[in-house]
Amino acid sequence: MEKFIPLSIPNFEGNEKKYVNDALDQGWVSTGGAYITKLEQEMAKFLHVENVAACQSGTSALHMSLVEAGVKPGDVVLVPPLTFIAAVNPVKYQFATPVFIDCDDSFCLDPVKLRSFCEEECEWDGVELKYNGALVKALVVVHVFGNMADMESILDTAEKYNLKVIEDATEALGTKYTEGRYAGKYAGTIGDYGCFSFNGNKIITTGGGGAVTARESATVDHIRFLSTQAKTDPHYYIHDEIGYNYRMTNLQAALGVAQMEELPEFIKRKQRNYDLYKAEFEGFKYGKLMPFRDGTDSNKWFYSIEIDREHIKATMREIITTLEKDKIQTRAIWGLINEQKPYEGEETYRLEKAPYYADRILNIPSSTQITGEEIKYVADKVKQLLEELANG
Repeated sequence: MEKFIPLSIPNFEGNEKKYVNDALDQGWVSTGGAYITKLEQEMAKFLHVENVAACQSGTSALHMSLVEAGVKPGDVVLVPPLTFIAAVNPVKYQFATPVFIDCDDSFCLDPVKLRSFCEEECEWDGVELKYNGALVKALVVVHVFGNMADMESILDTAEKYNLKVIEDATEALGTKYTEGRYAGKYAGTIGDYGCFSFNGNKIITTGGGGAVTARESATVDHIRFLSTQAKTDPHYYIHDEIGYNYRMTNLQAALGVAQMEELPEFIKRKQRNYDLYKAEFEGFKYGKLMPFRDGTDSNKWFYSIEIDREHIKATMREIITTLEKDKIQTRAIWGLINEQKPYEGEETYRLEKAPYYADRILNIPSSTQITGEEIKYVADKVKQLLEELANG
């Protein structure tokens, strides 16, 4: 293969240049302009929600959701250990305390361990849940790699214990339930707040950027207000609350409007390419293509191979660097957040699956532009390497 095959790159096949040039011609390039409103409207229509606020990043969406949820210094927020660190850092922005709950086989928050933590480790007085004397205020649920978490079970626990649910759907735009209580509901529209990312590697991108929605339309309006420095009176610069410089720019939004037009096609390609990989890895002994949750229609944003650690002892770094020589970009799943320096010493609860998968998951190329020929090449090279490592 002469061409390098990247892990996940943006795809600009539509009206991106047209809309960005239009924004430039209008002179609206900063945090005001018609494309911001248009993007918010298109996202709300796609997600079947009343209101969406565009913002600077998925991280800012998460931060403002925690603010809106009333998370205060010293409060406890339940979080996953197996995700990108941006899902947890905003908890620290609020000077709150994260407690790490294990994942299940979907890589998402384990609802059984969530329930047992609340029942066995906390005190409940019928109104407030407390852990070691601190108020447990919220939980962050990440739909990892576009795989929907078990929201029915998670919401049952959250509602019982009066916990605010913040959905990190930054990787799951377009993923939805097809069965059960939430059939037809999209990731990010089930909990109290839903956060999205348009980073360069996501299924659609605005270069940076993100968005947030919530159950109540007025809540989204207030988040939008906070994202523009909370200007109560913009003419006289009156501010009654602490605000943030978290608003999306019109140039980013112009890109986003074009990308939203292509989103259904991008999802179809992701799903088709996953099926091609699935056929290539069918029956392979040393690496298993991880499935997505039954009863859901996933955007299948990222593809994961579980490496057979019984036979393969090579480090993930050795595997990744070897594949780079074959012009294939891969990556390991994230290092566990609770093992990162800023989080050393934080509380964890029954971490078993998270360290198991952290040692075994290899992510393989998943761009919407990848061809069938390239998918076969990637699969052949990955299988060849794993066979050599297992038998060498």
